[in-house]
Amino acid sequence: MKILFFTENFPPETNAAATRVYERALYWVKWGHDVTVITCNPNFPHGRIFEGYQNDYCTEDMDGIRVVRVRTYVSPNLGFLRRIADFLSFMFNGYRAAKREPDPDVVISTSPQFFTAVAAWWFAKLRKLKYVFELGDLWPASIAAVGAMRANFALRLIEALELKMYRDADAVVALTQSFKDNLTSRGISDGKISIVINGVDLWRYAPRPRNAELAVQAGLIGNACVFGYIGTHGMAHALNNVLDAAALMRDRQDIQFLFVGAGAERNALIERAHQEGLSNVVFLEAQPKERMPDVWSLCDVALVHLKSSEVFAGVIPSKIFEAMGMKLPILFAGPKGEGSRIVSDAKAGLVVNAEDPKALAKSALKFADDAALRDEMSKYSAAAAPRYSRETQARYMIEVLQAVINGDSQTVARIKLDDSVQS
Repeated sequence: MKILFFTENFPPETNAAATRVYERALYWVKWGHDVTVITCNPNFPHGRIFEGYQNDYCTEDMDGIRVVRVRTYVSPNLGFLRRIADFLSFMFNGYRAAKREPDPDVVISTSPQFFTAVAAWWFAKLRKLKYVFELGDLWPASIAAVGAMRANFALRLIEALELKMYRDADAVVALTQSFKDNLTSRGISDGKISIVINGVDLWRYAPRPRNAELAVQAGLIGNACVFGYIGTHGMAHALNNVLDAAALMRDRQDIQFLFVGAGAERNALIERAHQEGLSNVVFLEAQPKERMPDVWSLCDVALVHLKSSEVFAGVIPSKIFEAMGMKLPILFAGPKGEGSRIVSDAKAGLVVNAEDPKALAKSALKFADDAALRDEMSKYSAAAAPRYSRETQARYMIEVLQAVINGDSQTVARIKLDDSVQS
């Protein structure tokens, strides 16, 4: 099978979309499929081209994956208009780069970068190729939910285009049941929407001793119970709420909150923690992909945090599965939905309401003061991890793609993930 995949983010970038596409493609290549990825030169989230790359068209082989990188307007993850310029430049140049490639059997795009999907959809439409829309986020609904874009005529036009792409797609692969429910409620055929929950490479993410070098670099106290937020520091994550909770526990120096990553809110969070003298909050710069398991090794509890919005009730943060692979208990703070249910059903952690600092502080104290509870939930967390292996996800996705190529798009919803969860 020849697969052409559009994604704005790809390693050495380390965000959820980059990791998901790369790790899954490795299995496809291993199984004999031909995978080409159209992406940009790595620059996320700082808006600086990574060392060893230039902001220009180039190709490379990455573990058997053909990677085609295009020139884009490079912008840090700050400012809505500049980010849109970034997305649009990739849309145009990604489309142009795809025209230089041999026609594939199927074209795929992944969101939340909406204009990435536009490029893939338009390319597939003009070439009369099979097209699959992987739905990783309900964009533009999510961007409206964080207040980055107001409801107006432009938003309605984008939503109309969004629905057009769903209808035109031969299949939609939704990362959550809530995403599928949203689409069917808006008139998209149920039969062509499959659900494949995110996953993690269990051989890559596994328990290990705390990395002493990183612990010193982060400024961690040796005997402190560390609650680690690992990932993007963005508007969707409402991380000021974590600082509110930390302020309530400033007298407990045996508890530390560790923030690792980058994003639009990071500098403001650092400034606030400094101004308020929150010595129980420490920050570590975003780390290369190969160091992420070492970053997780610094944590006693994985912190998953989302903004209080109905839109994010349907989001399942990938850090849940990385935490499970690392055998970490989870403190989930977010709207009740699929993410919270995965944690609670697995007995892998504690769940509190979104943006409730008192509840967050109370649960953090419970974890910090009860080592037996942490140990019990870590065991449940590790036991749940195999259900969400990346290999299982990759195998299921290939079944969906094969059905599309065979002309059976309306049957993909019948391919049940539970039927193949054996690894």
